[in-house]
Amino acid sequence: MKTTLLAGAAFWLLSVSAFGADLEMPIRVPLAPPPFTWTGCYAGGQVGGGWGQKDLNDSAGIVSPLSGFTSANLNISGYMLGGQLGCDYQFASNWVVGVEGSASGGNIGGSIGVATPGLPGDSATFREKTDLLTSATARIGYSWNDWLLYAKGGAAWANDQYGAFDVLATYDFEGLETRFGWTAGAGIEWALWNNWSIKLEYDYYGFGTRSVTFIDNVSGTVGPLDIRQTIQVVKVGVNLHIFAGSAGPLGW
Repeated sequence: MKTTLLAGAAFWLLSVSAFGADLEMPIRVPLAPPPFTWTGCYAGGQVGGGWGQKDLNDSAGIVSPLSGFTSANLNISGYMLGGQLGCDYQFASNWVVGVEGSASGGNIGGSIGVATPGLPGDSATFREKTDLLTSATARIGYSWNDWLLYAKGGAAWANDQYGAFDVLATYDFEGLETRFGWTAGAGIEWALWNNWSIKLEYDYYGFGTRSVTFIDNVSGTVGPLDIRQTIQVVKVGVNLHIFAGSAGPLGW
């Protein structure tokens, strides 16, 4: 009898244990966030400071008969504000390739006094302003998780305004142009928080030598002046990304 009771108690304990085991929920190990990737598209803004060189040469003899000067070399400086948008693709080897369009407006310019030996008591001024820089570039870079070091290059355009006038108001030349050229640069970008990144970038713009049509508002004289142009810009920018592989740095 006693043996039967012991056997029954053991059976009951085993049954309860088995039933309790059936009620236990499986423990789920949390999944690690996906690795960060620069693959995706972005848009943002930028601010920068620029400087450059403008070299004027009156090879056609438009300004020189009135002013007495045939050339001028002008150092320019100023600022640019604008925006950019683009897309990147990151390979498994951490190399990143992409394309970007950028446009900035502002004032990178200056003026210089020029001697006018043919007119006693007179003096001349040559001035220039670049108020728009745009570019379409490709870029290639290498990433360390949420850091990206890159180089870029492509086509560029500049909108320029020119003037050449004298104190005695015997002439007042003006010129306008939209100039095509090229650009190359390099930068570093950091994806710091929630789909946002910041970058520091240097760009060189080469626009070569072009003939620009000048019009004298006093005499009505029209003719070309040869102007060589280069511009350099250092800019700080911020971008909002739509990342493909994750919500942002560290999977946020």
